[in-house]
Amino acid sequence: MKLFCLVIAGMLASVHVSAQQDSSVRLDDVSIRSGLNKRPALKSATAAGILNPAQLRNHTTASPVSAMNSLSGVRMEERSPGSYRLSLRGSLLRSPFGIRNTKIYLDVFPLTDAGGNTYLNLIDMSAIDRVEVLKGPQSDLYGANSGGVIVIDPSIGDKTPPFASVSLSGGSFGLRRESARLDLQGEHAGIQIKQAWHQSDGYRNNSAMNRKYLQLAPWIHAGDHDRIRALVIYSDLGYQTPGGLTLGQYQANASAARPAAGPNPGAEEQQAAIYNRTFFGGLSNEADLGKKLKHVAAVFASASDFENPFITNYEQRKEQTFGFRTYFEFAEKLENTRLNLHLGAEHLVTGSTVKNYQNQRGTAAAPMADDALRATQSFLFAHLRTEFGERLQAELGISLNRYGYQYQSFFPQQTAENERRFDPKLMPRLALSYLLAPGLALRASAARGYSTPTISEVRASDNQINTALDAESGNNYEAGLRYEHPGRWWSLNIAAFDYRLNRAIVRRLTPNDLEYFINAGGTRQQGLELQGNLWLIRPAEKQLIRGLEWRIATTYSDFRFAGYRNADTDYSGNRLTGVPKWVAVNSLHVLLPLRLDLFVQHNFTDAIPLDDANLDYSRRYHLLEARISCAAIRLGPGKINFFAGADNLLNQRYSLGNDLNAFGKRYYNAAAPRNYYAGLSMEIR
Repeated sequence: MKLFCLVIAGMLASVHVSAQQDSSVRLDDVSIRSGLNKRPALKSATAAGILNPAQLRNHTTASPVSAMNSLSGVRMEERSPGSYRLSLRGSLLRSPFGIRNTKIYLDVFPLTDAGGNTYLNLIDMSAIDRVEVLKGPQSDLYGANSGGVIVIDPSIGDKTPPFASVSLSGGSFGLRRESARLDLQGEHAGIQIKQAWHQSDGYRNNSAMNRKYLQLAPWIHAGDHDRIRALVIYSDLGYQTPGGLTLGQYQANASAARPAAGPNPGAEEQQAAIYNRTFFGGLSNEADLGKKLKHVAAVFASASDFENPFITNYEQRKEQTFGFRTYFEFAEKLENTRLNLHLGAEHLVTGSTVKNYQNQRGTAAAPMADDALRATQSFLFAHLRTEFGERLQAELGISLNRYGYQYQSFFPQQTAENERRFDPKLMPRLALSYLLAPGLALRASAARGYSTPTISEVRASDNQINTALDAESGNNYEAGLRYEHPGRWWSLNIAAFDYRLNRAIVRRLTPNDLEYFINAGGTRQQGLELQGNLWLIRPAEKQLIRGLEWRIATTYSDFRFAGYRNADTDYSGNRLTGVPKWVAVNSLHVLLPLRLDLFVQHNFTDAIPLDDANLDYSRRYHLLEARISCAAIRLGPGKINFFAGADNLLNQRYSLGNDLNAFGKRYYNAAAPRNYYAGLSMEIR
């Protein structure tokens, strides 16, 4: 807590010094575009983190991890290249791999399927133009979710001048990347094409990755009232999974893959990997029905061919998702009061066939299980935002959520089709924002979080369909303070929250290293978050340092088990597994002559409990990364940019994603030591 107070005091002290300088420089407005319409972040009652295009460019294009972790309250992990895990104000107890319990949208299209899984690793970094993280339950607009919602902006349908670019880069451990973009447009129609290829050998044995990515985004303005947009994605991803190591193995040879142990062979011998080929398509129309009324409708579908040769089995899944999202927006102004009302619905259906075989050195052998599941998720929502004058804003929203799944087994025994329907849930949210003074706003909110079990938890690697698994739910109470200088050269955002979660879904392992999930009591999650930026030297042309920006993101998490038991052991009061108490990220962005641009970021992550008993902890670590870029050559309407960077400059030995509660204490997945990359890009406008 002392560190948190010192950070705030330091920010305020620096303001007193810098406020004496000229404030003629005006930086871009900070606004929140998701939540169905654009609004200034200052007046928003939502705790939000934003990564704009300039911030994303400061980080490596090989992975979104360092960029996402520069936001307070966000923890993203990458156990090996391409193997992402992500949590918003929560733990990763539910995610042995992949992303669960976090809802992600591509513009208006849900990337998260009805079964609760999100294949974020299918999306190449070059396809992401902006990220908004809405922290805390957002049930009033996005239905069932517990920790928050992420909205990725691929900039589809934007009217921009014709543009073409290509980028080539390479780096340590066999990193090779290529990406290209082409924007074409006429008066009433256009198309954006993005393509990327990514390959890496990885630092550890059995950790190579390959991804081929193609994205098409055509748009049409049909008359003066209809804006039609489409998004089509094909991604072919493959990455090897080296597996967790014990502490002794990690210290002896951190680059090794998991070796054979007892009756189980090693990761290399079994050619452990994940292969995912997915097609995603969506079509939306935004129609103006008058000066006060707008209607947005979107339909979408995806198909995935998923294979996972693992140490204990070989899984094959085929998944198809269909759905729609629609809403009406009504806006009205009454003297000093402005009303904005949204009424809408979202519906998703995901069908999955899951087959497991014995794994004979990377080849599917004798069948073990064959099941079919179909998850259905739908919700109705209503959201009213009212602005009373220029100071007070109130938001009141509610959603009615329905969820269920059907299941049938075909092997080793065939069963009749059955289903599990969850009781409908009303999920309310109330939020207030009050402008205390110009640029200074106080906000508070209360919301209910609700997260149903994912299909991968109902039918886990033990090949059993667990119909006893219930949804987890809780109440979140939050208060925050946001300041933005009128010149927009410094800002500060502070949030405090208390989230009580009941019937928490957690992962367990059998003695044969097979996973299953149970509801095991609850958690009490109290936290503080600070996010800020300050231009220590504001941008100017006639000085040696043309600009110097400091950004800070500090997260304090006092997350504890409450009424939480495993067999005969009560873990109440223990720290929540996988959550560091402190994370502090600081960065400096330096603008230099000759179009040079230097970015340096430091990430401190505290020790992390690796098991529910809090007997084993990972070591705290310091990560230092740097990137320099130069727009060195101009060729008529085009320019060539050069960039180079380095990660883990302090050469820390750390695990960027631990296997929690791992059988045999195989917790550790070593991240790469000091590594480098460089490349160039060419743009033509």
